Amino acid sequence: MRITAEEQQAIAAAARATLQPGTRVSLFGSRTDDSARGGEIDLLIEPASPWGADELVARRHAFVARLYRLLGERRIDVVVAHPGSPDADPPVVASARRQAVPLVLA
Repeated sequence: MRITAEEQQAIAAAARATLQPGTRVSLFGSRTDDSARGGEIDLLIEPASPWGADELVARRHAFVARLYRLLGERRIDVVVAHPGSPDADPPVVASARRQAVPLVLA
């Protein structure tokens, strides 16, 4: 896994400050491959319960904004899984789950 301890701590702090308790945050994508280089930080957020559209936008924005404050602007991609939704597993979510490395439980 290619993220630093500082990045892991910032992700955990941002998750606990902005996401509801029980929400899981995992790393996926190229940063899970130790032999790869570069790449953005891809994060999968899995809420404990469904979020409405307004809440999804507000929480995602707050989470990313907090990460930018803690780490500086970096390339960060955030995918939110929607529990209980008919579209719970679009291809990007299914792919992210296959690669996911758990980071924090808010």
